[in-house]
Amino acid sequence: MSMPFYAPPEQVMKDRAEYAQKGIARGRSLVACVYDGGVLLVAENPSKTLHKISEIYDRIAFAGVGKYNEYDQLRVAGVRHADTKGFAYSREDVDARSLANLYAQYLGNVFTHEMKPLEVEILVAELGSGTRPTQLFHVAYEGTITDEDRFAVLGGEAETILDAFSGLFVDGWDLAAALKATTAALAGPGRVLGADSIECAVLAEGATRRTFRRLGDAELTDLLVD
Repeated sequence: MSMPFYAPPEQVMKDRAEYAQKGIARGRSLVACVYDGGVLLVAENPSKTLHKISEIYDRIAFAGVGKYNEYDQLRVAGVRHADTKGFAYSREDVDARSLANLYAQYLGNVFTHEMKPLEVEILVAELGSGTRPTQLFHVAYEGTITDEDRFAVLGGEAETILDAFSGLFVDGWDLAAALKATTAALAGPGRVLGADSIECAVLAEGATRRTFRRLGDAELTDLLVD
């Protein structure tokens, strides 16, 4: 009788982590930050139809990097969960923290028990209201959840972009300044990203209920030039 193949658990986890990291690194990165009017989310994405940044609920946005079909499935599941919870209880009961926890549990279960991990990193952002603060939750491929303070960077070049953006971030800056800094950090040295190469959305204060808004090419061009 042949002996079954055996691999140490730590080696299996290491191989899965490397596989997921390589898949994420093949995609383009994303930056989210707070500004004086809400939350800004910017991703390097030349496509106008395959969105990395989307609305989940009234004051909640979703962003993903890595394998598109995998994080888009997570987005759809998040929309369904938020709609169901808001209908069953109240719209105020839908929050980013509980949604991020569900994503973390699911990603952790897949990473631990399935043969192939999901090649994604996701961000759940919520615009604060009343006593609830603005929140940014970064969920990694293995289910690790991080509560980011003022900004978050996702993607294969996250460390390099984070170093660049940390030196540019200013508390209380306006939308134009935030957009220029995030775009410069994403581009890196020797490159310039124009309005046609990025996807940008905001969770903006002042809206009565739905706060998510995409920025079009014309508005992006004006903000980047001013």
